[in-house]
Amino acid sequence: MPPTLHYHPLSSYCHKVLIALYELDIPFERHLLNLGDPAERDAFLALWPTGKMPLLVHDGAVVAETSVIIEHLGLRCGRGSLLPADAAAALDVRLWDRLFDLYVMTPMQAIVADRLRDEKERDPLAVGNATRTLSMAYEPIEQRLEGRTWACGDAFTMADCAAAPALFYASTLVPFPAANTRLAAYFERLVQRPSVARTLEEAKPFFQYYPFREALPARFLS
Repeated sequence: MPPTLHYHPLSSYCHKVLIALYELDIPFERHLLNLGDPAERDAFLALWPTGKMPLLVHDGAVVAETSVIIEHLGLRCGRGSLLPADAAAALDVRLWDRLFDLYVMTPMQAIVADRLRDEKERDPLAVGNATRTLSMAYEPIEQRLEGRTWACGDAFTMADCAAAPALFYASTLVPFPAANTRLAAYFERLVQRPSVARTLEEAKPFFQYYPFREALPARFLS
């Protein structure tokens, strides 16, 4: 049986797994989550109590956390892997996967989550800290990309699956500095990658619900 992905097309972490599925050309079934529906939310929490998406259900196993899901797909689906066979190279991919998640995706999500709160409940200090983290993260990525096509070399890996949605949304909040030319070029390679382009195309009908939709470039809306 093909795996079932419980997801939402607007979610950056769901994008990360969708990109991996498309990269590996793995057939899968979709379950679009509506966590605003109490019955659906209860059913999802019964599968995974944290309520975090995406979630993969495959051959009776419930697989959570995006990096683990991507490694599971490589191990269980027989369509290749997004980690290199060499152990040291795989460790480098895991490192950059975590760096994109923790220092780009996480602060980006904190800023977006703050916008969704009632105005009186917003936290300017937390938003300021998240904004500074994003600004800080761009420079080591810029340095990392010297002489590299993708985050970890010539091959597209799990680290790039993490980078694509993280940078896509982060760039609408904190634009890339003009001096970060390698980062900007890398972003263009990412959004032109067929797996990423497909994921963004499928998200277009949902971008109207993105709290910073006014900052989305027109090319991703039409």
